[in-house]
Amino acid sequence: MNAQPVPPPHSLLAELTHRCPLQCPYCSNPLELTKKSSELSTDAWKQVLSQAARLGVIHVHFSGGEPTARKDITELMAHARDAGLYTNLITSGVLMNEGRLDALLDAGLDHLQLSIQDLESPNADRIGGYQGGHEKKLALAREVRARGAALTINAVVHRQNVENVAAIIDLAVELDAGRLEVAHVQYYGWALKNRAALIPTREQLDKATAVVKEAIERLKGKLVIDYVVPDYYARFPKPCMGGWGRVGICVTPSGKALPCHAAETITHLTFDNVQEKSLQDIWQTSQAFQAYRGFDWMEEPCKSCERREVDWGGCRCQAFAFAGRAEATDPACSKSELHGRLHELAETESGQEPPPFEYRRIGAA
Repeated sequence: MNAQPVPPPHSLLAELTHRCPLQCPYCSNPLELTKKSSELSTDAWKQVLSQAARLGVIHVHFSGGEPTARKDITELMAHARDAGLYTNLITSGVLMNEGRLDALLDAGLDHLQLSIQDLESPNADRIGGYQGGHEKKLALAREVRARGAALTINAVVHRQNVENVAAIIDLAVELDAGRLEVAHVQYYGWALKNRAALIPTREQLDKATAVVKEAIERLKGKLVIDYVVPDYYARFPKPCMGGWGRVGICVTPSGKALPCHAAETITHLTFDNVQEKSLQDIWQTSQAFQAYRGFDWMEEPCKSCERREVDWGGCRCQAFAFAGRAEATDPACSKSELHGRLHELAETESGQEPPPFEYRRIGAA
């Protein structure tokens, strides 16, 4: 186990709440959603933000659920600014209006990341499970740019909207976004539950990839495009979170500190709570953060692989889900004995009629 001190994290993902008016079937939140009554208080979140700044965190991503479901979001934004953190709001946009946007900008909002579900309202609202949401999103995007604020459009793509990737790129240009993230669904949480309804065919993926690659070159200097492909068709795993416990820390609505937002799916790990330990202690000494940090935990073929400092062993959550052991080789890697199973699942499920969505829902808060 790698127990020596490590460099500070660059970023904090502050999951303020799991409450959200949308019900996206690919939501990365856990299946067991935290209720309002179990959320950290305003003062507790302020302590987390202050501790993050002292630890060396550079920027904070306010996320959820929908972070603007918290009535104290403007107060927390101001506290983050006063702590010297760069602030990013990851939002569905549907609870925002001009007055609230102005209040957040005045409080210190540096950047807004807005999710869209598709190009046009009927399918976008169906996917999000929220009628009228798409038009509200477009209106907010225009208000953000009218105020000169930084804007990223986040388009989560899957088999039920991937044919519109080219038009979604055009929409991001029309909205004057500085950055567009075209992110194929990653199959954890609710997305894993809905995989058969979401996973694209290989043909759809290849077509979308060609479209995005062409746009990246064509729009250089005008729009930055980040592209995330589904692991199920990959040859090698992505460097998940830049490596376990290396560059970022996530705090859940109830205060658990995680090396990544999906880490709770590894059921044998116990995660410390910021109400009981400082963020610095958790980052430096928590058993959960040490578990897959560095290289000592690795088995072959990862341990001697020339890519181990490229992908840091890939995704531990995916290894646990498929192999039942988080130490196993990520099945997204072609060196994994489970790699073929991943491809077979993709080909089988994407070739069938998609089942109805099982929408993300939370109990009474």
